[in-house]
Amino acid sequence: MPIKIPDALPARETLLKEGVAVMQESEAARQDIRPLQIGLLNLMPNKVRTETQIARLLGASPLQIELSLIRIGNHTPKNTSQDHLISFYNTWEQVADRKFDGFIVTGAPVEQLDFEDVTYWDELTCIFDWTRTNVHSNLFICWGAMAAAWHFHKLPKYQLAKKAFGIYRQRNLAPASPYLNGFSDDFLIPVSRWTEVHAEDVLARPELDMLVDCPATGPSLLEHAPSRSVFMFNHVEYDSFSLKEEYERDVAAGSDIAIPHNYFPDDDPTRKPLNRWRSHAHLLFGNWINQVYQSTPYDHARIGQG
Repeated sequence: MPIKIPDALPARETLLKEGVAVMQESEAARQDIRPLQIGLLNLMPNKVRTETQIARLLGASPLQIELSLIRIGNHTPKNTSQDHLISFYNTWEQVADRKFDGFIVTGAPVEQLDFEDVTYWDELTCIFDWTRTNVHSNLFICWGAMAAAWHFHKLPKYQLAKKAFGIYRQRNLAPASPYLNGFSDDFLIPVSRWTEVHAEDVLARPELDMLVDCPATGPSLLEHAPSRSVFMFNHVEYDSFSLKEEYERDVAAGSDIAIPHNYFPDDDPTRKPLNRWRSHAHLLFGNWINQVYQSTPYDHARIGQG
């Protein structure tokens, strides 16, 4: 079943070229189907790229999905035009009276700040609390996952001496988890962050289940079953060239950045990187969407009521 996004959203043309099923708004209106309502709180600086990455993974689902783009109200992004924000985004205040079957919070380039020093932290914590009453299931990604884990469970993050940057092998700790249905025993995921969480802190919080970890970069995927929340600390949604672009940006800025681990063939930045995580990205999002579909109330008004 196609994903429903605004007809003029730049991601539409990209997704159509890739063969992703995208539905026009007029077509969706004719179908007598209740689509899953998914909200995307996009905190990434390049919002157009992130919209495309997330919509690509949601659009692979056999279910009809309506994606709503949401932004922080008191923060003005520097890398996205006002026209794009006005045309395609609502602030959280504009959707606060709505109910969502699923809600995604992305990463953000603020991970080296203390949470409370982030300029929009107060609004973000209000959004986190709002998800408990207005959202059936949450998927938190990278810094968004660390921020939510701190807010709800006081799970601390730690500064790294150097950036965890590259493609790292992950361990499947919970093969019976519905979120890991079809996953290999080990698999590769892109990592790009300056902070981490520690396994011993997760284990000290029995309400959290550690589903995936990495010997080199620590816990990767956590679940809080009572709230149907999933915390992914890495960038499973990344494109093939996302790490390449980050590396070239940092080199051009004169940063002391290492070549991304296990990314370029023979560690040669002139060679085209191979995408070795795409299938598991689709699996994770597909499994999450399936869990949302299987458990969400048909009547939106019942979302958040126990």
